[in-house]
Amino acid sequence: MSLAQLHYTSAAPGSEASGGRFTAVGPGISASMLDEIEPLIGYEFPADAPFLPTDAELWSLPQAFSFSVLSDGSRLLCRTVPVRGAGSAPVRFHAHAVHLPVDTRLTGGRLPVDAWRSPQWVSVTPGGAIPDPLSSLPPRHGAVREGLGDFAVSRSPWLASVFADLRRVSEESPPVSPVVLVERQSADVARWIALAGAALPRESAERLTFTTYTRKPGLAPHRVVGVLPDDVRELGGGLRVHTCTGSRPQGASEDAWAETAARIWRSRAPELFREAGELPGEPFAAGPLAVTALCAGIALGANERASAADWAAERPYALDAKQTRQLVEALTSPGVDDRTGPEFDAVGRLFGALDGRSPDTTTAPLAAMLVTEAVRGGNGSLELPGRSAFTGPDGEAIGSVLGPEILAELSAPATSGDVARTVQLLRVARLLDVDCAEFLPAVVRRLAPALLAEDDPEFGPALLELLDEQFDVRTALLGALDRIAPDDPEAVERLLGRVTLPFTGTQALPHLRMCAEAAEARATLGGDRAAVWQRVLRAAGLSPFAEPMVLRTAAGLVWGDRAPTTEEARLLLEAATSDAHRTAGTWARLVDAALGASADDEEAAGLTHDLLRGFPQEIEGRVRGALMLLDFAREVGSGVAEEGWVERARKLCAQAEPVEPAVRERAFGALAVRLLAHDRPEAELYAFVHSEDADLVAAYDRAARTDGVAQRLRADAAYAADCFGVWTAYPHAGTVWNTTADALLRDVLRPAVRTHSPARLKEVEQAVESAGSSGRADAFRAWNRPSTLGRLGRRISGRVRRG
Repeated sequence: MSLAQLHYTSAAPGSEASGGRFTAVGPGISASMLDEIEPLIGYEFPADAPFLPTDAELWSLPQAFSFSVLSDGSRLLCRTVPVRGAGSAPVRFHAHAVHLPVDTRLTGGRLPVDAWRSPQWVSVTPGGAIPDPLSSLPPRHGAVREGLGDFAVSRSPWLASVFADLRRVSEESPPVSPVVLVERQSADVARWIALAGAALPRESAERLTFTTYTRKPGLAPHRVVGVLPDDVRELGGGLRVHTCTGSRPQGASEDAWAETAARIWRSRAPELFREAGELPGEPFAAGPLAVTALCAGIALGANERASAADWAAERPYALDAKQTRQLVEALTSPGVDDRTGPEFDAVGRLFGALDGRSPDTTTAPLAAMLVTEAVRGGNGSLELPGRSAFTGPDGEAIGSVLGPEILAELSAPATSGDVARTVQLLRVARLLDVDCAEFLPAVVRRLAPALLAEDDPEFGPALLELLDEQFDVRTALLGALDRIAPDDPEAVERLLGRVTLPFTGTQALPHLRMCAEAAEARATLGGDRAAVWQRVLRAAGLSPFAEPMVLRTAAGLVWGDRAPTTEEARLLLEAATSDAHRTAGTWARLVDAALGASADDEEAAGLTHDLLRGFPQEIEGRVRGALMLLDFAREVGSGVAEEGWVERARKLCAQAEPVEPAVRERAFGALAVRLLAHDRPEAELYAFVHSEDADLVAAYDRAARTDGVAQRLRADAAYAADCFGVWTAYPHAGTVWNTTADALLRDVLRPAVRTHSPARLKEVEQAVESAGSSGRADAFRAWNRPSTLGRLGRRISGRVRRG
């Protein structure tokens, strides 16, 4: 090995060189390389450095020991120290550097930091113009590594955070910002580098550039720089600063590798880094390091233990029997009280990897720890061991301890509200052979509705495993859900969308099968709710005559909380007998369909009549009054209504309050149409006119203003005469009627009569006279004169009628 040397010293006062000069340069170092090296080996004295230091003060000044990478890939080791000067410069600095060509390593596999205080370093330029190359750069015995364990313990609070940053900076290429270590002595910075060199993977440690002292860390090209405490306040932002002389840092680093490395150093066991490096794994993987530490008896945190368990679960072949046993003992140690959910999950994966590969004596503690956590810790996501793990004496022992706790919790009414918890307890009970038959019916009765209320689908896999493992639980739970489905089919459908429950076996489960079919039926048939109804009903596999409750389930799945149309309601009504609808309670949906129909829905009348006939005992109170009002409209419209229309309509309307607007409109509209007919009973007309019912009169007004009435008034002279007679016959009936009659004469009859030819007008006059007297005909002619007001005509007609 041939390592070229160079020397550099600060300039003497009055020299042309502003900073310093090279005093000796070995062979092979070009002028351009010197330009690159010069900024790397300079030195700036501390702000409080004395002008005339004593020997002790001179030795206490910081030394800059640096390891740098040059642009051509070669590297430079340099030690820069303050030295005694002469004349007007009592203190200068001297830099002694050694150039390492590309791919050249220090002898013995040593790291650059091992050269700190090597006996080869000198503080003066040797005689001769060109210094001879060095064949090696051996360390002074114990110079850096001596006392590293004590140093690590003294820096315990900062170890993990510094290691975490060193890991990050060693992975960055190029580094974004250096790690700044604030220490009172530059030698302590070198010790930090030595700590890192032992912990980092070899390749990362070899490329970890550093300097133990600088006053301008933001300008340094190194990955790690040392700074004195007095210079911390001068630091800018963007630097990873660790003030190792100040207060303890708060919180953990959240870096499992760094935390493990710190615990190893605090345990003064750096040889474990080398052992861990022999295990498979990516650089900076926490698993190999954590496994090695646990096997050596070093206590770790929850994240680090989880990393060890996960690594071993992925590579169960990488450890021998002794190491596996040591790892299991460390993971299951009763002295550990800070285990977390992720750690238990990792232990569950480790058990799965070791089960059948390692002896039962090795895996039994893992199985016991997992079921104990499932029962006492409430971890519902644990990957539980197989039942075979508890067949021996160890299983009986743990069962005798946990069995009473499981039964006590399952028997508590509040337990089944937590789905994941109940499922986990039932699964553990089976693993430990705990007899839960006495409590199972009550548990299932509480668990089934809790499943419907649960929005979190995480319990799904565990529930399916439970149903697969325990036939009695599956039978009871599916039966309970099937019984619940008619009352809340939409919730059951949502559950089946989250968890695909098994419908195998001999159970009929008609309601669950309907709920499972609903989504596909909607997707296939779109908005055709009648077709969806029929398909969902077929999925039950049972006739509504045999199981009426399928009607309720199907209706809930298809219509939810909405009412069907009258046409759809007719389909429902014809699908089963009235007894079946009465049992299922679906008659109420049919009633809603009738009451919610529009006023011009032709199906509503027939549906209403059938409902009143089919469910006479069920339909009561206001609803019955509303349906009878609709049925009254049917009777009036078909001409079969008994006398007393107006009184009956108003009485039914009062019974049905608050009446649906469409129901009132339909009933009053039908009555109004009959009262506008030429063959209406006069007694009904008289009762109507004198009722002073604003709603009824308004319905009459709307009916009189339809196009059909206007066309008949223009075409039928007798009808026009009849309307004139009715609208002028009751001048003292009341304000509601008179106001409406005046408006109809003006807005409806007059425009129709004005379209008549003289001959047709003559026919109207004759019809008016034949219906009353010549005086009424005179009244009509007076009313029809363009200059005569309708009110005058009505007064004349009234006097004629009274006379």
